[in-house]
Amino acid sequence: MQIKKNILQLLLDRYNYFKGGTAMRRQEIMTGYLFIAPFMLVFLVFLGFPILYSFYLSLHETSIYSDWYNIFADMNFVGFAHYAEFIFQDRNFWWSLISSLIYGILTIPTGIALSLITAVILTNKIRMVSFFRSSFFLPYVFDMFVVGVIWTFLYAPRYGLIDTILNNAFNITYFSETGLLGNPLFTLPFIALAIVLRNMGFGMILYLTTIQTIPPSIYQAAEVDGASWWQKLWHITVPLVKPITFLLIVMGVIAALNAFTEIYAMTENTGGPTIEFAEETVRVANLSGYFLYRNFEDGFYGRAAAISFILLVIGATISFAYYFLFTRKGENA
Repeated sequence: MQIKKNILQLLLDRYNYFKGGTAMRRQEIMTGYLFIAPFMLVFLVFLGFPILYSFYLSLHETSIYSDWYNIFADMNFVGFAHYAEFIFQDRNFWWSLISSLIYGILTIPTGIALSLITAVILTNKIRMVSFFRSSFFLPYVFDMFVVGVIWTFLYAPRYGLIDTILNNAFNITYFSETGLLGNPLFTLPFIALAIVLRNMGFGMILYLTTIQTIPPSIYQAAEVDGASWWQKLWHITVPLVKPITFLLIVMGVIAALNAFTEIYAMTENTGGPTIEFAEETVRVANLSGYFLYRNFEDGFYGRAAAISFILLVIGATISFAYYFLFTRKGENA
C-alpha cells in the first residue's frame, strides 16, 4: 500500500514539474517574441511587404504613361508574361546575363586570389605591416560611385593618367581617341580591374583573420616534412580558409548580378559602347543589375520586378549548386 502511495506521489510530482516547466517555457517563449517583435515589425514593413508586393507587381503591366496621381490604378494583370518575354524573346536580357557572367569571371577568381595572396603576405612579420593592411583595406571604405568616378578620370582619353603614361612611356596611342572604357573589348575588363582593387581589401581582412587562427604547429610540421611555401599554401591554408572562399564566391555572384553603381559611374549612364549580339545592337556593359535599373528608370515597374526575381532565382541556384557540389564534396572527402 505504501509503495502505491509513493508511486502516485512520484507521478503527481512529475506532473506538477512538467506542468510548471511548460508554463515556464511558454513564458520564456513569449518573452523572446516580445524582444524580437520590434525587429519583426520593421522587417515586415520595410522588407517583407516590399518583396511580396514586388512579386505582385511583376505579374502586372505598368509603364511611365500610367496615371501619376494614381500610379497603379491602370495596372493590367498579365501573369507570367514578363518572365516569358525575358526568357524566350528579349535578347538584351540574355546579353545582360552573358555580360554579368563575363564580369563575374573577371572579378570573382581574381579578387579571391589577390585577397588570399595579400593576406598570406601580410600575415608575416614585416615592417609597417599595419600600414599596408590599412592601405589595402582603405579603398573598400570609399563609396562605389566615388571609386567609379576616380577611375573614370584615370581611364579618360588624352588627359587621363593611364593614357598619358601609355603615350609618353610606351608610345601606345591606340586608346587616345576612345579611351580605355570606350573600346568594347576592354570596357568590362577595366571596370572589373577597378572593382577588384577596391574590394580585395575586404577579402584580405577576412582571410587574414582566419589564417591567424590556424595553429602554427601545422605549418611547423609541414616544414619538418620539407613542404615548400606553395605546398603549405595549397595543402594547408587554402583548405582551412574554404568557408571564407565560399562566402566571397556567393558575395561575388550577387555583386555580378546586381552590378549597377560602377556601370552607372564609369560609363556615364550609357552602358558602354555598342556591339552586335544575335542581330541586335546592345551595350557591352549592360549588366543585369544595370538592365534592371534602366527598365525601372523608364517606368516599366512590372518588368523591373520580374527581372529582380529572375536574378534572385539565378543567384540562389548558383550559390546552392556551388555549396552542394564543392563544399559537401570536400566534407565527404
